[in-house]
Amino acid sequence: MSGRSVRLRSVPIQSLSELERARLQEVAFYQLQQDCDLSCPITIPKDGQKRKKSLRKKLDSLGKEKNKDREFIPQAFGMPLSQVIANDRAYKLKQDLQRDEQKDASDFVASLLPFGNKRQNKELSSSNSSLSSTSETPNESTSPNTPEPAPRVRRRGAMSVDSITDLDDNQSRLLEALQLSLPAEAQSKKEKARDKKLSLNPIYRQVPRLVDSCCQHLEKHGLQTVGIFRVGSSKKRVRQLREEFDRGVDVSLEEEHSVHDVAALLKEFLRDMPDPLLTRELYTAFINTLLLEPEEQLGTLQLLIYLLPPCNCDTLHRLLQFLSTVAKHANDSVGKDGQEVCSVLLPNQVEKELEGLIC
Repeated sequence: MSGRSVRLRSVPIQSLSELERARLQEVAFYQLQQDCDLSCPITIPKDGQKRKKSLRKKLDSLGKEKNKDREFIPQAFGMPLSQVIANDRAYKLKQDLQRDEQKDASDFVASLLPFGNKRQNKELSSSNSSLSSTSETPNESTSPNTPEPAPRVRRRGAMSVDSITDLDDNQSRLLEALQLSLPAEAQSKKEKARDKKLSLNPIYRQVPRLVDSCCQHLEKHGLQTVGIFRVGSSKKRVRQLREEFDRGVDVSLEEEHSVHDVAALLKEFLRDMPDPLLTRELYTAFINTLLLEPEEQLGTLQLLIYLLPPCNCDTLHRLLQFLSTVAKHANDSVGKDGQEVCSVLLPNQVEKELEGLIC
């Protein structure tokens, strides 16, 4: 209004809060309806919704339960992506709590040591003093001065509030700034009630621990291995890794773990997801982007990705990052010592191996 120009900088989508991502979804949905003709209905996918199992899946699950008694609740495989993220977060909080308790205990013991040494020295000096002496040593406090434990919940970002209801009247203007009101469309009372439950803290990356661990291992140890997705793996070792991740164990993938076993584990996780990574609601829309002109495809794909739930969007971003790194090593090259370095991929391998996993 003052006539000054404002330039907005690009920010990672992972740095947005829940409320901001919800607003971004609505803006993207509005623009897709107004500006893009994909010849199919478009809806915003619901995060973590339950779907009916097919008869075949029901029979398979019954057969598995009869053959093997399940002593634990799965934490990673065959679960909605949002539930996997929630399990990982709960496990991390539990680890942080245990770490803080251990630190508090070590601090308590450390604070007791000087007190014990002082008391021992005083007992020795009193025993060495004459029996006729009636002098008394001043009493000292027996309660150690333990430092107050640091707050276990640390939030990053300018503000640290869980919902709109935690803001006072002056700070509630932030909600108005985040409305991003769409043209000719007022916000309903139902949406306002939902917004009060959304967090204003950045939620950062929502990538399953298994996916991130597998990608990191393959990027570190598999970029010089031919056929990382194609060569067969050990079913026994893959099953053992799968059970460890499913039990919530803190699995550390080291150099001794086979690249092909880790690649097979990643593929099994994607295949066992009850909902595709790009969601069923947007499947046809993603396919129909091929009918658009090249200059329109990129913008439309970006809007469709904004419609994805945060966990799907972040996991897709991590997988594409990994595949981009693999693609850079897809051609034979010459190393520093002059020897030929083989490519990690066989012809058309990524298209054949990962087709249908994310769609």
